[in-house]
Amino acid sequence: MNPIRSVCVYCASSTKIDPVYTDDARRLGSLLGGRGICVVNGAGNMGLMAAVSDAALAAGGRVTGVIPGFMVSRGWHHTGLTELRVVKDMHERKETMLSLSDAIIALPGGCGTLEELLETITWKQLGLYPHPIVLLNTRGYYDPLLQMFARAVDEHFMGLRHASLWHVASTPDEAVELVHSLPQWDASFNKFAAL
Repeated sequence: MNPIRSVCVYCASSTKIDPVYTDDARRLGSLLGGRGICVVNGAGNMGLMAAVSDAALAAGGRVTGVIPGFMVSRGWHHTGLTELRVVKDMHERKETMLSLSDAIIALPGGCGTLEELLETITWKQLGLYPHPIVLLNTRGYYDPLLQMFARAVDEHFMGLRHASLWHVASTPDEAVELVHSLPQWDASFNKFAAL
């Protein structure tokens, strides 16, 4: 089992989504908090981000939120987190979140979530982030993205070995088990980034 002390959770801040997504977010937060694993996220006070944070805290866990100052000035930050790190911009936010985490779990989300996830996969491909990346595929949300990845491999935009950069879980419980059981990425694979 990997020594997982903190997990960065990417997810939506939308409040107009099907409750099944919120249920999975709460379950994930409870599992992580209950196991003493610190949640790292974007410090949002709405949607799945808040659901994960609140559940982790309620389970006795810790949450470190990372958010740019302009979002704090707009009141978008969660005010009850264990730690709030205010950074200068979105780039520093993403870099800080990765530097604080031993694994990534991506819940369903929009452009921001997808952008964070794809950047992290790219970093892993380049050997810059060797830790587990797990997509929590609630209701098959990520199926179209997984099909796009498969096409990228089929058409040689990515190598077959790169399909193991990420793993897919159907439930929060499976996602947490995966981050513990997946091996670290072999950074020597970065020489295969160009096909």
